[in-house]
Amino acid sequence: MAKILGTSLPAADQVALLRTLGLLLQISLTLFAADTFGLSLQMEPLVYVFVLEVLYLSFTLALRKPLFIKEGGLFIALSLDTLLWISWLYFSGGATNAFISLLLLPIALAAVTLPIWAPWVLTAISTLAYSVMIFTALKSPMQHHGMDMNSHYLGMWLNFVISALVITTSVALITKRMHRQDALLAYMREGQLRQEQLLALGTVSAQMAHQLATPLSSLRLLLDEVKDDMNGTSITITEMETALSRCEHTLNELRLATESIRDRRQRPQKIIEIIEGLKQKILLLMPQTELNWHINCAPEQLSELSILTDMSLTPAIMALIENAARASAETINIPQVDIGLDIAPNADQLYLQIRDYGAGIAPSLMPQLGTLLVQSPKGLGAALLLSHASLERLGAELILANHPQGGTVAQIRFTILKTN
Repeated sequence: MAKILGTSLPAADQVALLRTLGLLLQISLTLFAADTFGLSLQMEPLVYVFVLEVLYLSFTLALRKPLFIKEGGLFIALSLDTLLWISWLYFSGGATNAFISLLLLPIALAAVTLPIWAPWVLTAISTLAYSVMIFTALKSPMQHHGMDMNSHYLGMWLNFVISALVITTSVALITKRMHRQDALLAYMREGQLRQEQLLALGTVSAQMAHQLATPLSSLRLLLDEVKDDMNGTSITITEMETALSRCEHTLNELRLATESIRDRRQRPQKIIEIIEGLKQKILLLMPQTELNWHINCAPEQLSELSILTDMSLTPAIMALIENAARASAETINIPQVDIGLDIAPNADQLYLQIRDYGAGIAPSLMPQLGTLLVQSPKGLGAALLLSHASLERLGAELILANHPQGGTVAQIRFTILKTN
């Protein structure tokens, strides 16, 4: 039985099994153990209760998955279960029924599976019904071996109330804590997976950078020899030299960024300096991109505020801008990107927004982009993953969303450093 009720069954099936066992217990006690436990049976109404309960249970078991997928459906089912339990108890002895505590079963299920308000509602219903039954039983004084049974029934009622309150509070709080711990463990597993992916990407990048150093040096020598042989320059030679210089510059920045990350060289930097550096980088590396800057704060304010940076910040932002330019070019044939800059009213956060005019992000990919490598028609999302990791290490937050008028918005939230 423990194996049946274990984690091998889905939650809906486990609840269904417990409800079925409850019905079988009612029928068994009524047919085979009434005399043993002193149940005062009213068979005619009990037959109607059992017929109604079998039909209702069969209906809810057949539709248990769509019914229990929402909290409201499960709560309604448990509420009706409670009313049916009350009906069986009332027609089998009422407050004198030794199995009155089985009213705690729906309360316990609600405490484990539903929000905290649900077991409280079921507790109120069960306590009210038990109170009516106990009030009815106390009207006729009863003696058993010289003992006043009214005091005994009042004790049973008080014990039921206390047990219901313990389940409602303790079990619900323990379940809530377990759900919080499960969510934390899931987040930690995702973080571990992301770190493993980043480590693999970093190892491959370092190997590739090391392998590219020698070919680039050879190409520089060959290009110099071609220029000497031609006794002049041409457009082709100039373009080759520009492309080669860009590769050398990127490789050098990669080395510096690697050293900075390895040594944890984080430093405060003025926001205005970061903006000017981005503008220069974009003009140098992406001259064809049409940028629209929307800086919604005064220049003197930007010159006074700083954020925490290292060598990985600019490449992380550049990767987002490059993705935005590519998405716009694929949709409107123009690499157009809007960059907005805002400061929170209390000047504690900086918001950098990068908007493209592309097709947007598929809803199925939205929760995974920036946190995992995902397969998509445009690649694996490695640039977003690396940008997200770089920004997270600096205490910043990257949020991706589809723009209401089309395209995608990548918002970076930086914490502004307080000046002494």
